[in-house]
Amino acid sequence: MKTALLIAIAAILGTMLLALMRALRGPSVYDRIVAVNVFSTKTVLLIALITYLTGHADLIDVALVYALVNFVAIVTVLKLVRERNLAPAKDPGDHRPDV
Repeated sequence: MKTALLIAIAAILGTMLLALMRALRGPSVYDRIVAVNVFSTKTVLLIALITYLTGHADLIDVALVYALVNFVAIVTVLKLVRERNLAPAKDPGDHRPDV
């Protein structure tokens, strides 16, 4: 059983390396964002497998918090890429001048 888990960890590390290469090469910013998201998801999976192998249940909380931070970061970066600004969107019906 441990051999299968070690093979799975090696496969996850391999896919993390491929995602890192895609994040560095691109070609577009969206490819890089997806690659970083894949890398982070694989990191959560790797932490979960290490938690299972070592028997330390405390690490699963770390994996869950890392997944949540990853989600918020990806949504923020996508908004930044789309809007070129992190400020809240203006209401289209609002005709007041900017102060």
